[in-house]
Amino acid sequence: MLKIKTLCLRASVFHSIITHKTTTNMTQFEEKVKDLFARHEALITRKNEPVAESNGVYTRYKYPVLTAAHTPVFWRYDLDERTNPYLMERIGMNAVLNSGAIKWNGKYLLVARVEGADRKSFFAVAESPNGVDNFRFWDYPVTMPDDVIPATNIYDMRLTAHEDGWIYGIFCAERHDDNAPAGDLSSATATAGIARTKDLKTWERLPDLKSKSQQRNVVLHPEFVDGKYALYTRPQDGFIDAGSGGGIGWALIDDITHAEVKEEKIIDLRYYHTIKEVKNGEGPHPIKTPHGWLHLAHGVRGCAAGLRYVLYMYMTSLEDPTKLIASPGGYFMAPEGEERVGDVSNVLFTNGWIADDDGTVYIYYASSDTRMHVAVSTVDKLVDYCMNTPQDGLTTTASVETLKRLIDKNLKK
Repeated sequence: MLKIKTLCLRASVFHSIITHKTTTNMTQFEEKVKDLFARHEALITRKNEPVAESNGVYTRYKYPVLTAAHTPVFWRYDLDERTNPYLMERIGMNAVLNSGAIKWNGKYLLVARVEGADRKSFFAVAESPNGVDNFRFWDYPVTMPDDVIPATNIYDMRLTAHEDGWIYGIFCAERHDDNAPAGDLSSATATAGIARTKDLKTWERLPDLKSKSQQRNVVLHPEFVDGKYALYTRPQDGFIDAGSGGGIGWALIDDITHAEVKEEKIIDLRYYHTIKEVKNGEGPHPIKTPHGWLHLAHGVRGCAAGLRYVLYMYMTSLEDPTKLIASPGGYFMAPEGEERVGDVSNVLFTNGWIADDDGTVYIYYASSDTRMHVAVSTVDKLVDYCMNTPQDGLTTTASVETLKRLIDKNLKK
């Protein structure tokens, strides 16, 4: 019988060992294991394909880049026939979603939110040589140290390689709301957890962000501003509801190792009857361009089917990152096809993108809290989109007048 030390054996090594055994001297258990690894390897190495139809701004890709099935076989199965004779999945994975992104040592890395069948999320790094396919998880998930008050669940990390030399990860730390009525096991609180690393393997946990309100979607600006750390925030009255929180905020922090929001300015407001009327939140940290800071965010509106999450863009000034200089109307990207279906349907969410030196931008987004996708654009295209797409006039009359101006321009050439 083939003996497998699951926790210390790399998938590639095991695959090599079992592949070299002939079919005649392989047990039925070993054949099943070989099939598991073969199907997993086929999924990992499947070539992704750009979708032909495009709006000119970005190109979607045919296949998700990460799903629950992409998690390593040795995370999910006990590969010892003595303790798992039926080769049952022992630890189920439900979804891979909402991933931070960074280019690291020439590789495209996603720090993914992996959600187990037990609803607990954790972080794990997946690595690709090209940014669009062949994403392979590192052998072990991230071991994230606890804060003074341990969180029940952590998720949705935004990565920032800051000019201070650290890579920071800011994420949602969820805890039960101890002020909830007796028997209420659903009410929760959200704070911004903060950690930093030099190698994406060993993480130093810093104290959670102190704020007068609950916070989600907190993102660290990549540069110092007036000698201070700068955060994009999303103040909210409750765990889910933004309430009186006016939109995406901005706060300067004196000491990132004891971060506290003392003053907060809303820089991207919510508006009635728009794609961000219910709430909005910063996605990844903005990309610096000669024309300004490029921002990618999500907006939420209510509809008959529930909440609809879409992605949108805006730009702020290089001289004053709190000053809005471009705000294209409507959504930048919305769920299409199978993206509409999943654990939380009709949702696109992003917290990671990578801008290559040649101007290519890889936009990583999750659909319906279930799987990860990639779309590809360029810095020039995204700036053009932001600068030349009309703003939302906030009324039907204004929208019709904007449309008529484009029609006139095209028909009266």
